[in-house]
Amino acid sequence: MNTFKIAVVPGDGIGLEIVPAALKVADALGEKEGFQLEKEFFPWGAGNYLKNGEFMPVNGLEILKPFDAIFFGSVGLPEVDDTLPAKDYTFKVRTGFQQYVNYRPVRTWPGFHGPLKEKKNIDFVVVRENTEGEFVQVGSQIMPDSPNGMGIDTSVFTRRGIERVAHYAFQLARKRRKKVHHITKSNTLINSLTYWDRLIKEVASQYPDVEHFQMYIDNCSANFVLRPEIFDVVLTTNLFGDILSDLGGAVMGSLGLGGSGNINPEKEFPSMFEPIHGSAPDIAGKNIANPLGTIWSASLMLKHLGEITAAEKLMAAMDKTCSEGILPVDLGGTAGTTEIADAIIQRLEI
Repeated sequence: MNTFKIAVVPGDGIGLEIVPAALKVADALGEKEGFQLEKEFFPWGAGNYLKNGEFMPVNGLEILKPFDAIFFGSVGLPEVDDTLPAKDYTFKVRTGFQQYVNYRPVRTWPGFHGPLKEKKNIDFVVVRENTEGEFVQVGSQIMPDSPNGMGIDTSVFTRRGIERVAHYAFQLARKRRKKVHHITKSNTLINSLTYWDRLIKEVASQYPDVEHFQMYIDNCSANFVLRPEIFDVVLTTNLFGDILSDLGGAVMGSLGLGGSGNINPEKEFPSMFEPIHGSAPDIAGKNIANPLGTIWSASLMLKHLGEITAAEKLMAAMDKTCSEGILPVDLGGTAGTTEIADAIIQRLEI
């Protein structure tokens, strides 16, 4: 039996409900498929910040490093400055562990219609560069209270950072439908993103079997709604990927459906898997949060760990559950968080 060491960080708000629900499903699947998740829980996040003055300990990365993967819920509370969660937890983990691929899939789900009712064949992945670009938080506020005050944020794009995520995207496309759209805005950001374009095209030339298209972010946003079926692998920068993947969640029907992985492809460090949505404190504790994106994240984690068959069976069980009309409140259903998890467990194939 394969045993995987998983660091579990439920975080805040609904993270304390959806993470246990997803892990209950994963554990049930492990019993059937012959693997075990050896879990250790860490009470880190905004709640920990309110209690102890820190989102995670100073040596948090050292604590997490020995694990095979990190399973994360969400971070943030209304009482805590909203600029802190990313800086003091999420970005620290992503950059510290070189999780340079943010993998966010988008697809049509059975059992209900998303807002694009006539689109039946949506199936693409947003591959977002995850450690540099617009989110490096290099800059400052200069005399902010004066009439001439200013705020400056500097984007950083490196050859190494661009090339490695590009290779990942093209190699992923080879396993899918062999199409990559790279998304940019180089007609206005004429230094940083023309460099991005140039390096993506250099990498693309090494994959002659993969179709490559360049598209501006505004055109891409429109086509996510008008022609989502044309996309296969969508490669883009940190900021654009953050926005486009949320739009992808809306295209599916809810941000609650979106799973994701912060991946270190070389497995030199643990990767972190999480739903794309936030902590939603307004519905926390009511057992109505949609766990499907978190359970999808568990499937992505299992696939990353090498449990391919188990990951596929988990997706099939989710599809069967939804197709039978067992849906969360945000999709027009009546099923609670734990009820959906239990229904998926009942539909796992042996």
